[in-house]
Amino acid sequence: MFKGSYSVTITPTSNDGKIKVKSLEKYFNWQIRKRIGGLIILGSTGEFLSISDDNRLKMIKESSSIIDKRVPLFVGTAAENTYEAIRYSVEAQTQNADGVMIIPPFYSTPTPEELINHFRMISREIDIPIMVYNNPATSNIDITPEIFAELSKIKNVEYCKESTMDVTRVKEIDKQSNGKIKVFGGIMGYESYLNGAIGWVSVPSNIVPLECTNIYENIKVKKNFENAKKIYDKITPVIKLVGRHYYVAATKYMLNLMGLDVGKPLLPRLDLSDSKKRECRKVFKELNFKKIN
Repeated sequence: MFKGSYSVTITPTSNDGKIKVKSLEKYFNWQIRKRIGGLIILGSTGEFLSISDDNRLKMIKESSSIIDKRVPLFVGTAAENTYEAIRYSVEAQTQNADGVMIIPPFYSTPTPEELINHFRMISREIDIPIMVYNNPATSNIDITPEIFAELSKIKNVEYCKESTMDVTRVKEIDKQSNGKIKVFGGIMGYESYLNGAIGWVSVPSNIVPLECTNIYENIKVKKNFENAKKIYDKITPVIKLVGRHYYVAATKYMLNLMGLDVGKPLLPRLDLSDSKKRECRKVFKELNFKKIN
């Protein structure tokens, strides 16, 4: 069973979208040294909608080679077209990914029946686990616990990333799916742990991977809730910094400050404004971040 703090990673790129392989290697090796539980590439933080198919495949191949099974690798394989999502998912499995993360088609607003069929068709073509990503703010539909109950009947729908603001859903999804679907928190990771989540698909762990893993271990393993809260309070400025609309730009800028040379956001996203950069530098200084060797 997969569990723990998983970074939903940025994609280090040059301005033309090509993958910065040396930066990727340094970035992932640092994440693994800092005991991250797993890595998820080509999610929204990884700018999957702005990357060409060639660069997408390059990112998967290089990531799989660098990680080399040291931690689990999930690949975001969402697409508006079901057959394209199938192609991306098969591609991920072929490149030795441990699982795929898929948000529903984000423009067509599928009905529950259409959504279930979408995931059933993908499932038929791969054997690795599927993590269903529920984020109504970006996909325009809400996968309710009742819909998750139906999705749980699909053979390899085994995980979900739950990114509503209702953390009581963690227990409800577990109940409705008879325990088959294991829940990772999304937006509210810390609070989701307290409601039974087995992991956190995290943007802030791009910057504070060890702290995010320590939160998981203190809550789920050591049952030291007081210490977990202290760590959470310490990294809250980072959570706020990368939790808004400019989460990609802020995460990339912070990693650049840390010496990783991951590039700027890809269009249509723009780089941070000067005022936002000052905000990042303020957090960098206050939390005493260091350059990564």
